[in-house]
Amino acid sequence: MLNSFVKRILDVTLAIVGLIVLSFPLGIVLILIWKQDFKSPFYVSNRVGRGGNLFRIVKLRTMVVNADKNGIDSTSINDTRITPIGHFIRAYKLDEITQLWNVLVGDMSLVGPRPNVKSETDLYTSLERKLLKLKPGITDFASIVFSDEGEILAGKSNTDIAYNQLIRPRKSELGLFYVDNNNIFVDIVIILITIFSVFSRTFALKLNSRLLMLLNASEELIITAQRQKRLFPKPPPGSNKIVKSRNI
Repeated sequence: MLNSFVKRILDVTLAIVGLIVLSFPLGIVLILIWKQDFKSPFYVSNRVGRGGNLFRIVKLRTMVVNADKNGIDSTSINDTRITPIGHFIRAYKLDEITQLWNVLVGDMSLVGPRPNVKSETDLYTSLERKLLKLKPGITDFASIVFSDEGEILAGKSNTDIAYNQLIRPRKSELGLFYVDNNNIFVDIVIILITIFSVFSRTFALKLNSRLLMLLNASEELIITAQRQKRLFPKPPPGSNKIVKSRNI
C-alpha cells in the first residue's frame, strides 16, 4: 500500500515537471506535425489498462491520418504510413512525451508494462494476463530492450505475426518479471536508464542488464536484455506454441 502511494506521488510529480520542462520543444514538434498536413498533431487511441479496462492514450501523431484503418497494429521502421517528421519523432521517442498526461490523470504510470491494443491483449495467455495487474507504463525493462522494435520488424511480410513471434514473448517475460519485482527503487533506476537511452542505447542496455542481474533475473532473461543474439521465434509465456495467426 505504501509502495503504491509513493509510486503515485512520484508519477504525479515527475509528470508535472516533465510537461513543464518539455513544453517548449513539445510545442515546436506539435507545430511541425500540424504544418505537414494541417491535421491534428495528436493521435488518441484505445489501449488496455489495469484490470483489462480501456483508456484513451495520447501520443504525438507520427503517421498519416487514419493510418490505423488497415488493421495493422505493429509498425516497422520502413512503414510507408510514417510521415517524414514521424520518423524523427519515433527515433527520439518524442511521441511518448504526451503520455505524461495519461500518467497525470492516473491511466498510466511512469514505469510499468507497456499498454497494448485490445486485439493483442485478447491473445494473451493466462500467464500474460498478469501484466494487466499493474497500471501500464511509459517505460519498463522491455521498452529499453526493444526500443528498436521498428528495425526488428523491418522487411517482415507480416509485421503483426513477426511481432508475436519475435518480440511479444520476450517483452512479456520482461514485463512479468517487473510485475513480480517492482518497487520504487527499481522504478527510479528504470527512469534514469530510459533517459540515458536517449543518448546511448548501448550504455542503457548494459545498465538494464546489470539491474536485472541485481534482481536475480534468470540467465535467459539477462541474455535477452543484452540483445547480443539474433532473435528467433518462440512461444509466448504460458504457451508451448509459436504464434502463427492472430485469430483467437
